[in-house]
Amino acid sequence: MDTPPTAGRPVRGRPLLALGLVAALLTLAAVVWASLLFGSGDVTAGDVVRGLLDPDLSVKGQLIVREERIPRTVAGLMTGAALGLAGAVMQGVARNPLADPGILGVNAGAAVAVVFGIGVLGLTEPGHYIWFGFLGALLAAVLVYSIGSLGREGATPVKLALAGAATTAILTSLTTAMLLRDRMLFDRFRFWKVGSLSGRDPDLLLQALPFIVAGVVFAIGLGPRLNALSMGDDIARALGQRVGAARLAAAASVVVLCGAATAIAGPIGFVGLIVAHGARLITGPDYRWILPYSLLLAPILILVSDIAGRFILQPGEVQVGIVTAVLGAVPFIILVRRRKQVEL
Repeated sequence: MDTPPTAGRPVRGRPLLALGLVAALLTLAAVVWASLLFGSGDVTAGDVVRGLLDPDLSVKGQLIVREERIPRTVAGLMTGAALGLAGAVMQGVARNPLADPGILGVNAGAAVAVVFGIGVLGLTEPGHYIWFGFLGALLAAVLVYSIGSLGREGATPVKLALAGAATTAILTSLTTAMLLRDRMLFDRFRFWKVGSLSGRDPDLLLQALPFIVAGVVFAIGLGPRLNALSMGDDIARALGQRVGAARLAAAASVVVLCGAATAIAGPIGFVGLIVAHGARLITGPDYRWILPYSLLLAPILILVSDIAGRFILQPGEVQVGIVTAVLGAVPFIILVRRRKQVEL
């Protein structure tokens, strides 16, 4: 059912929005090129081209492109697309402008489950990381919603944000405790824990790719349902939506996307929050456009943050999760302090 967007809000013309998507796609292509070209190590444009098409691994620049930059960039694309869509879906289904996989504890749940599986159960197969990420994301989402629903008011935006912050703090502490008890595990995962794209295992990316693709396709198809849900349950039912089924479908897409993204790059926060609001400023309230914009804008944010992190503290690097946290903290504080909640 093709549900109209929220009433009373301006809707931009489709040709202009389609042109914006093309511009976002071209920008993403430019950022991908920059991600392959810039960073530590002497890499030229020719090295990038040959590293993509027919690499000579005896040439240092082509070796860097093939072994480090390509997996890193692919990880950024996959993680960004997953977190951007997950944030937009969460904001739509919860009618909560503060919703974000990092803020509401979903990423922290996936992270603690992955670290538990590796550090305590001794898992080594990349495919196992994905399943533990799904399980952790699901349990964290259920826990946050259950806590936020306590009381007569139900799951209000502020209560969900507070429940998510408390859950994130607890789960992050558990993750840190597991890492500190094993020095080798800590050395291996200390950068992953703060969100990193460097040193990604190509096997893990291949294992996660089908889940990311499935989650993206599923989430994009939720646009009409999210339009209805954003207007309230009663209106959604009047428009013929099965509210319970729609919420379950949205939750499933968020769990798949967040679980896979966290298994790849660790718990990266604020991406969904920033991107969903940025997309809404461009498109208006129609989730049929917010979702594809989020799909493109989030990888741009992730890769730009990663590129910036390569130069901030040379010859070292600042992990992408730290950069996105700095970028996302200000908008989050502004949203929390606003007396009137943002209308979705």
